[in-house]
Formats: sequence, structure tokens, C-alpha cells
Amino acid sequence: MVDREYDVIIIGGGPAGLAAGLYTARARRRSLLLERAAAGGWIMNAELVENYPGFPQGINGLELADLMSEQAKKYGLEVLLAEVTGLELEGERKVIKTAEGDFTARAVIIASGSDRVKLGVPGEEEFIGRGVGYCALCDAAFFREVPVAVVGGGNAAIDDALHLSKFAVKVTVIHRRQQLRATTILQERAFAEPKIEFRWDTVVAAIEGGAKVERLRLRNVRSGEESTLDVSGIFVALGSTPNTGYLKDILPLDASGAVITNEKMETGVPGVFAAGDIRASSIRQVVAATGDGATAAVYAEKFVVEQGRH
Repeated sequence: MVDREYDVIIIGGGPAGLAAGLYTARARRRSLLLERAAAGGWIMNAELVENYPGFPQGINGLELADLMSEQAKKYGLEVLLAEVTGLELEGERKVIKTAEGDFTARAVIIASGSDRVKLGVPGEEEFIGRGVGYCALCDAAFFREVPVAVVGGGNAAIDDALHLSKFAVKVTVIHRRQQLRATTILQERAFAEPKIEFRWDTVVAAIEGGAKVERLRLRNVRSGEESTLDVSGIFVALGSTPNTGYLKDILPLDASGAVITNEKMETGVPGVFAAGDIRASSIRQVVAATGDGATAAVYAEKFVVEQGRH
């Protein structure tokens, strides 16, 4: 039995999903946003977002997510915390299955984002929550005056290192290359921070400890030399992978698992759109995600109108 019917259902409550919901709700389309956790997505983990237009002093990520959610709800977007467990996308009505029941829609916008990439080394799973973390903004306060490590060389890793430097006695950035991928301004801040050190050409081979993380086993990728690093915590910031496990054999995906779309955010299934980090060729920036969401919403609304004429 189908519980409820909508014009548009949006899967995922990050910036792309919230922007899409704002646009479809303002277009007076009955819209539902399904989110498995809290609306806002990964942006909630950012201490300061400095490159989103309209906030010259920057804005806290959680605050920005709350504002986006509040604005979309103001125009009538319904939000339900429920994990999507299945999709039936063939036919005029799309069926979205969740633990809260089945929902149907004329159009679906998939904006379920991405998941953090894990190290995949011995000790990682064992010490999650006991020294291994993926959100420095969430957990940095637990590491006051102790040494910690950050793995990665992109924006997320350097953001994490800078935030951790406010609490930890020392932050060691471990990067498998000799050069960071983070933006120049973040690199300048990190190199100027005396608490931050770097281990170049190095990977983590194992995470060890007793009740909690105590040390890392490291390996130099050039020389093969092994060493240890005493730390009380390690934060993994190696990027993300599209959250499309539930879409295999349903939508066309690229080699990385991202949803393939055209410039209208249309997928290979009529009436199904994708936006944000889950989309192939996404630059994984908040401003781009909101643009994707708006584009998907505009064309989803047109699809609903055209469908109603037949």
C-alpha cells in the first residue's frame, strides 16, 4: 500500500536537496524531502564556510544548513527523517520505499550526497569512536592537549588540521604525496600554524592501541621505510565516494559510482534527476550543489507540468 503521494520527492537533505526543495515548494508543488540523519549534509561539519556568496565574514556550516532548511520549510517543503531502502522508478509514478512506509511522486530528485572514504587499514574499524574519527569539528574538543594526526592533503584535511590545532598539543598531517591539494589560502594558514607538522610521502599502515588509539604505524611510499607515530587520535579526510549503493542497476553510474546526468540534471530515467555531490563531474562545493539543486528542481517542475497535460 502507498502511504502518501507527492509531486516531487527529494532524497537527501544537504545543500543540493534543500535548494531543490526550496524551488519546488515555491513552485507550489507538493514536495517531500527524505533525509536519513539531519538536514544539512556534510556542510554541518564545517566550522567556517568562507566561499558561499552573501557572507563576507564567513558563516558556520551548521548555521548555514539551518538557514537553508528554515527557508525551504517556510515555503511548504515537508521534511521526514527516514532512510530510503528501495526505489521503483519505472512508470508514471515513482515509488520510494522507506522504513516509514512507501511514498510516491511524479518526479524524484536524488541528492543523497557522498560518504567519507576510509583508510582500510588494520585497527581502523576497531578504534572508531576510540580515537579514529571522520569529523574533526564534531570531536576535536575530546583531544585537548594531546597529539593527533590527520590523513589527507585536500581542503577537508587541512580544514580539520587547522581546527584541531586549537585543541591538540600537536597535529601531524600525513600525506602520501609531497604537495598538498588544498587551496592556497588554506595551505598558507597551515604552514603558518606552529602546532601543525607534515609527514610527506607517507601512508598509515596500521592503527594500534589498547582501550584507545595510542600509535600509528607509518610507511614511506618512496623508501619503504617504516616508523611509528604516537598519537591519541587520527582523523581521516581522504575525500568522499558517492552514496549510490542503493542505485546500482537502477540508474546509469560512472566508474566512480556517481550518477550520470545532463546539463538539466536529468538521469537516464525520465522524471528522475540528480544533484550535488552524488552527480558525476560535481566539484563538491556548496555553491555548486545549490545550483544543481535549483536546476534539478526547475526541470522536475517542468516534467510534472508536462506529465499532467497527458
